[in-house]
Amino acid sequence: MSRPVVIIHSNRPETVESVVRENHPDLELHRCDTYRALSGTVDATRADVVYSVMFEGKPTFPRNVLLKGETVKWVSVGGSGVDHLGSWDPQTVTVTNAAGVAAGMLAEYTFGMMLSFSLGLRGFQKDQQQRRWTAATVEPLKGKTVLLFGLGKTGQAVARLARDFGMTTLGVRSRLEPVSCVDEVYGPDSSEILLSRADFVVCCMPLTPATRGFLNAKAFSAMKPSAVLIDISRGGIVDETALLVALRGGLIRGAALDVFTVEPLAADHPLWSFDNVIVTPHCASTFDGWEWTAARMFSENLGRWRRDEPLMNVVDPLRGY
Repeated sequence: MSRPVVIIHSNRPETVESVVRENHPDLELHRCDTYRALSGTVDATRADVVYSVMFEGKPTFPRNVLLKGETVKWVSVGGSGVDHLGSWDPQTVTVTNAAGVAAGMLAEYTFGMMLSFSLGLRGFQKDQQQRRWTAATVEPLKGKTVLLFGLGKTGQAVARLARDFGMTTLGVRSRLEPVSCVDEVYGPDSSEILLSRADFVVCCMPLTPATRGFLNAKAFSAMKPSAVLIDISRGGIVDETALLVALRGGLIRGAALDVFTVEPLAADHPLWSFDNVIVTPHCASTFDGWEWTAARMFSENLGRWRRDEPLMNVVDPLRGY
């Protein structure tokens, strides 16, 4: 069994380190809690495995240290998105991610947002603050249609909940293959007609060159005026300029957004000002215990690496997942 040198690159490395030490007490582990120090840590340790999360923003992430160096052979990303890495040569470095770790939480977040709109919770809150008793009705989710862009582990988790709520599920994926929990599966070319059927549009696909700006002005024009967009993917897939036009023009009912092209969202960004927009700070996958779950996945994968077995969640650099 091999004994790789491992760097834990995180602003809070203690959790990952404790899990790895419990399962691999013989390994040489090193912490690195800044972007700036990673290069020196890799050089000093000659590490061949790095567990890494993005914690100081995307623009300054030290991708070349991980992907262009002489020693690092495996980068284990602690989240699901890998667009901050750009491209890499899979012949020289293997990249895995933690896809699936937060799938259940992301599905719950999605349904929280659906229910907020269907029950009119923001309106009730406003009435309560004004001590105003107003006759109102609520909408059931049963019988509604949800369109999922992306049918990975998160998309399938949303679809399973949708089935329990009695909703119709439509899915778009690059590979036209059936999914057991999805009523209808289509390729990206069918997006326009599917958007016209959806009551809720859920974006949960990876950010790649092919998906950047995918939900654009044409997409919003195809949506029903009663439709709600829920974005739990990565900033950049939704064209925010086109979204603002759609919101101002009443082309859609509203949106729940957890990700943005530039994060943090600027205080003067117009998306803050809409009553029919829910803004959350890229937290839909951050739940109590997520670090432990991701660490356990890494530790299990580390055992596979040491036994020279195939790794879980290997990312194809051309597909981005």
